[in-house]
Amino acid sequence: MALELKQAPKLTQQLVITPQLQQAIRLLQLTRLELVELINQEMRENPLLEEVEFEESEDKGEPLGEGEESSLNSEHTLEVKGEGEGSDEFDWESYLENYNLTPPVKQKDQDGEDRPPIENLLTKRTTLFDHLYWQLQLSQLTEEEEKAGLWIIGNLDDDGYLKIPLEVISAETGVPISSVESVLRKIQQFDPVGVGARDLRECLLIQLEQLSVRDPVAEKIISDYLSLLKNRNYPAIAKKLGLSIERVTRAASLIFKLDPKPGKAYGGDLVQEIIPDVYVYKVEGEYVISLNDEGIPKLRINPYYRRLLSESRHNLQEERKYIQEKLRSALWLIRSIDQRQRTIYKVAKSIVKFQKDFLDHGIQFLKPLVLRDVAEDIQMHESTISRVTHNKYMHTPQGIYELKFFFNTGIPSAQGEALASETVKNLLREIIAKEDPRKPYSDEKLVQILKGMNIHIARRTVSKYREMLKILPSSERRRIT
Repeated sequence: MALELKQAPKLTQQLVITPQLQQAIRLLQLTRLELVELINQEMRENPLLEEVEFEESEDKGEPLGEGEESSLNSEHTLEVKGEGEGSDEFDWESYLENYNLTPPVKQKDQDGEDRPPIENLLTKRTTLFDHLYWQLQLSQLTEEEEKAGLWIIGNLDDDGYLKIPLEVISAETGVPISSVESVLRKIQQFDPVGVGARDLRECLLIQLEQLSVRDPVAEKIISDYLSLLKNRNYPAIAKKLGLSIERVTRAASLIFKLDPKPGKAYGGDLVQEIIPDVYVYKVEGEYVISLNDEGIPKLRINPYYRRLLSESRHNLQEERKYIQEKLRSALWLIRSIDQRQRTIYKVAKSIVKFQKDFLDHGIQFLKPLVLRDVAEDIQMHESTISRVTHNKYMHTPQGIYELKFFFNTGIPSAQGEALASETVKNLLREIIAKEDPRKPYSDEKLVQILKGMNIHIARRTVSKYREMLKILPSSERRRIT
């Protein structure tokens, strides 16, 4: 039997993720700051894009009314789908002839307008290393000592503790161990005091030495009875020292004023103010939703290129192709941003519908909610809902919450109605806040208390929630007075 090669047409379906679709998907999960940065970058790279500056309108910041809601109606909002890059035979001239070419009106500055804090305009923060290096340069050290000092401050952790042995520094730098110890003692007197300590005991003792009046009792407690102080076992400390509980309490109060993490002030990320993406207001008994578009540039096509495109019929084909490509990219970006805002509005509206009791009465009425519930409500995929809720915040009558806060697993109760996990966490926080500090509740006792409230959860679940709330175990919460 002879083999024969043939060509036959075959119809298949496959998902093609075009660059435009990838851009639309990426826009969904961007934060406000990331979106503004992307728009500014696109305006730098695409000459057809420009920002439209409007005069501040009278109704700026007002919630959407019933008439305005129609512009964001879910019936006309499609989920992001791959539909290719479009035809190259699009009638650009016809589109641009009908495009709004009203010249932008320059926005006027208003006296008394709120300005961002000066710290938000700083490009670089002073790190712990920078702060210590500056002090190291002001110290009168030999070249050998300065070399050892650089190794010391370069090996401090975020809390300001030295985590490598001095012998390692001596071996790496060739500086004698005695000189390394001398440099370390000098660095430990730098600001912040206590930096460069090897452990908590040394850190606290260094800070006590800097006080104008020495307290030998506090030094003795730190040196020998730090574990008892951690549990606030003042009677045991007083018995071992042969002092009154009042004297021990006074020394303990001094110790608690010290900083156990001196380097923390120069570490960590810069705290940024949370700007809500969605505002929820209650107007005449009904909740209305307003998207926060402030600070997001409004884009339009530069009218100069409209004229250039209409006149390019007699120009080079390469110029016309370049302008059409940039125009297609600009139109897709404008449409993707608009679709992103519409999708956020739909998700927020669905969340408000499911969590109306929470908005009315507080966290104890938060209902269990999963991504599938919202996805089915607005006819979109769960992955789309997940992208929309990423790092976006909603301002509600109960406070500002991340959109993901409203999605909680359900915990069964005796009444048959499930409770949200956040509600149970809040109950645990309230119960522990009201406990007797001398006899704090154990995790098993918390299980029994919740069971008395018709909430049945395991002890390991209580332990997990307590750790998520950053609440110490009962043995470390106990205060003996």
